[in-house]
Amino acid sequence: MGQVHRAGRPVETDIDAYRRVRGRFLELIEGLSAEDLALQSMPDASPGKWHLGHVSWFFETMILKERPGYVPVDPRLNLVFNSYYEALGPRVARAERGLLSRPSLEEVLAYRGEIDRRMETVLARGLADDRERYLFELGLNHEQQHQELFLMDLLSLMASSPLEPAAYGREPREAPLERARGGWAAFDGGLVEIGAEDQGFAFDNERPVRKVWLEPYSLAADLVTCGDWLGFMADGGYRRSELWLADGWATVKAQAWEAPLYWRREKADAEDWRLMTLAGPQAIDPSAPVRHVSLYEADAFARWSGRRLPTEAEWEHAVRSCPDAFSNLYGEAWQWTADAYAPYPGFRPTEGTAAEYNGKFMANQAVLRGGAFATPAGHARASYRNFYYPHQRWMFSGLRLAADGAAAQNEGDHEAFRRDMIEGLTRRQKSVSPKWFYDAEGSCLFEAITRLPEYYPTRQEAALLRRVAPVWAGRFGAGAVLVELGSGASEKTRILLDAAPDLAAYVPIDISPSALAEAAARIRADYPELKVLPLTGDFEHLSPPPPEAGPGRRIGFFPGSTIGNLSPEAAEALLRSAREHLGQGALFILGVDLVKDPSVLVAAYDDAQGVTAAFNRNLLLRANRELGMDFEPDAFSHLAIWNATESRIEMHLQAMKAMTVRLDTLAFRFAEGETLHTENSRKFDETSVRTLAEAAGWRLQAFEVGPDPAVGLALLES
Repeated sequence: MGQVHRAGRPVETDIDAYRRVRGRFLELIEGLSAEDLALQSMPDASPGKWHLGHVSWFFETMILKERPGYVPVDPRLNLVFNSYYEALGPRVARAERGLLSRPSLEEVLAYRGEIDRRMETVLARGLADDRERYLFELGLNHEQQHQELFLMDLLSLMASSPLEPAAYGREPREAPLERARGGWAAFDGGLVEIGAEDQGFAFDNERPVRKVWLEPYSLAADLVTCGDWLGFMADGGYRRSELWLADGWATVKAQAWEAPLYWRREKADAEDWRLMTLAGPQAIDPSAPVRHVSLYEADAFARWSGRRLPTEAEWEHAVRSCPDAFSNLYGEAWQWTADAYAPYPGFRPTEGTAAEYNGKFMANQAVLRGGAFATPAGHARASYRNFYYPHQRWMFSGLRLAADGAAAQNEGDHEAFRRDMIEGLTRRQKSVSPKWFYDAEGSCLFEAITRLPEYYPTRQEAALLRRVAPVWAGRFGAGAVLVELGSGASEKTRILLDAAPDLAAYVPIDISPSALAEAAARIRADYPELKVLPLTGDFEHLSPPPPEAGPGRRIGFFPGSTIGNLSPEAAEALLRSAREHLGQGALFILGVDLVKDPSVLVAAYDDAQGVTAAFNRNLLLRANRELGMDFEPDAFSHLAIWNATESRIEMHLQAMKAMTVRLDTLAFRFAEGETLHTENSRKFDETSVRTLAEAAGWRLQAFEVGPDPAVGLALLES
């Protein structure tokens, strides 16, 4: 019995692989009605029962019928389930598949079961040759394509009903949405190779490997979001002909497009949009990648943003070169490229009937790369070439921007700040990440906060660290590397450096280049024997310490209760990422603030001198300076609120009057009394710290608590 090799998974037998792939389709239809599977909503879609029958017909036609003496299950089904194979005779037109009341769903499932029985008999005896093996793997991948097509067509069907029914209780995702990384990745270009190697399965349109010359370019780390798209719409994106290709503009007018497919208003004159999904209508999440946009829309958005769509060679080269630089490469939305779907030089279609699989469609379509949330696990790869017509948008399609040269990389923080501000100001509860507090002025203001009488966390943590550092440093070992997340002025770092004089290197990570450079210079001056290797970046998107740090044990250091600024999910993700990058045997020193009397907590975040208020408002000054916005900082009051349900202090900026704030051509309205939520600071106890650490793969080795007002230090080990 043969085996199917799958990257990252144990080797499977052919029967196991067949059952796994075929079984997923039955899982997808579980709970759906016969009507759900019998209807189609538009000419491009097909009924669910047709998909179920067609993929079974494919195995029968491509493999079983080629065997001597084979007797078809029902010869009439060739007419019903043939899709587009001219060599196999007549067929029912796609637009008419929903008119077929026969075969019934029960008959289709019976046919599927019989094909499964016959295929498993063949697989138990062994596939005949390399050609039959390729057709078998083609059949598995063909089935996976139709599982995604089925979900696309099912969503179209649900969305066509005025009742807006939910097909599922929640979306049938293959993996959770990945967090945005922010910024851009730059590439030098040059002569590169793309395409699938001869080893392993790939569709014929991915071969042969080809050489392509690329000029220097940059690719966005993240997909374009719904918040980005709301900004495009607010700026008249669907009304400005200069942004559109001629055919695209004609389509906008003919189809009356004003938003992505499945976006709807509650009322005709309402500004709030909602999105129809497989789980029914949902509120628009500004931070989620946009889906269901056509090539025409993607191209218009890219023009509006001053960027462009990547070529498929740029996309593949970037993904092969530096996959960790990007979020949601395969698991959220297919990504439009600027390339027409055409054969690679030397393209040869699959021999036999399957020659019609891809090559005949290489005209008037465009290439998408990546994969979607509904793409079966293991199906997508870097060389995969999906393709659709430029006006189509019922598929799970989005976009990732590109730019010429390395300029986009240098503008990464600016772009990320701009994107976060747009996303945050389009939410019902306006909010922005607290990481944008820390420009040079913000870092100075925070250092001033740490010296205030009300703000106990810094001095209490420093005192506690002086007590435990000599003991914990004894576990570091010679030549250890201290990696500090969100280092700021690196004041507490000195306590650890003094306690561990045999450290080989110190790697501070901070989002503010100026603050980082100043702190690193001071550390170098005071510890001349220590390698100081600063890294500018967001500690939520870590990279391994640089090689010149040496091979010693990695010691993570995250003081200041900063972990409390993150959502529970983000905190767990950060600790998991730190464990992966610091490696086996690493230690991690984590500072946390503890739950205590709310009056003490509120005073720490709303001091009598107003320094925390200035720190909070500095975010608006930074937005005005760096993004060209027109906030009136003095028109916002500082609020600190204890949220007992979430065990956190919340900081807000509250508008003292109604006003409109602008970012370029975008306008964001604040009602009097409306707030901009700028920070959460979650408080912990030993149990919650242990739970968080273990969820991220760490073991809690020690937990020390100082005197009131108490903070805690946790020592974790990977």
